[in-house]
Amino acid sequence: MVLVATPIGNLGDLSPRAVSALAEADVIAAEDTRRTRVLLDHAGISGTLVSYHDHNERARTGPLLDRVEAGETVAVVTDAGTPGLADPGFRLVREAVERGVRIEAVPGPSAVVQALVLSGLPLDRFAFEGFLPRKAGARARRLAELAGDPRTLVFYVAPHRAAADLEAIAAALGDRPAALCRELTKLHEEVWRGRLPDLAARVAAHGVRGEATCVVGGAPPAPPAPVTDAELADRVRALLVTGLDRKAAIARVAEAAEVPKRRVYAAVIEQTKDHER
Repeated sequence: MVLVATPIGNLGDLSPRAVSALAEADVIAAEDTRRTRVLLDHAGISGTLVSYHDHNERARTGPLLDRVEAGETVAVVTDAGTPGLADPGFRLVREAVERGVRIEAVPGPSAVVQALVLSGLPLDRFAFEGFLPRKAGARARRLAELAGDPRTLVFYVAPHRAAADLEAIAAALGDRPAALCRELTKLHEEVWRGRLPDLAARVAAHGVRGEATCVVGGAPPAPPAPVTDAELADRVRALLVTGLDRKAAIARVAEAAEVPKRRVYAAVIEQTKDHER
């Protein structure tokens, strides 16, 4: 069995390896056979298609794996992108693993990666959240779980739910940098960058055509807890034990804690008085 990633917009992104995999397959399991037929015609492939989507994957998974075990090559594609990633395919892979069926994956374009690299936001750590729940309560709970996540967050946004989703994201995550990417790799590709509340307002006013990917900056680090006078005095005393004189110790502690030297000095004097009492 081979999972074949397909273009997310521009048909020119279909790789030579993907063309070979589709051409050599005995059967191609497709999320939408009509859309996949357009792709196959573009590549000059006359393959055998069967539908494999959210509504029939439970019934179709077993028979497809039976064909693989009988020696046939089954290629799996979705409308766009990689099978199993917010698209049908996970159930098939899971059962293939349980049966010990060999799985191959042909990589290709990804809306997640494309949006991330275009967003201008940090890429060292990110979390893909896919589509948010449709119901407001479940959506709010999911976003509440993410509010403190320091990683860059990636959401898929359907056009008919874009305004509600962006409003909910902005309400839960606050004023953060964000990017909304639509029609990726297509002729009218567009990336809106700005503050999250501004993007939500723009979507509410103008809507979004086509599916979009929203990238949001992670939660800012929590401010450090304020240092107490007792802690400042203890830090000075620890430096004095090393042989540093009091003036230099107070200056070093004040600089590290980003507080005035007079405050550190006063804390040391007060602690000294307390010890003398």
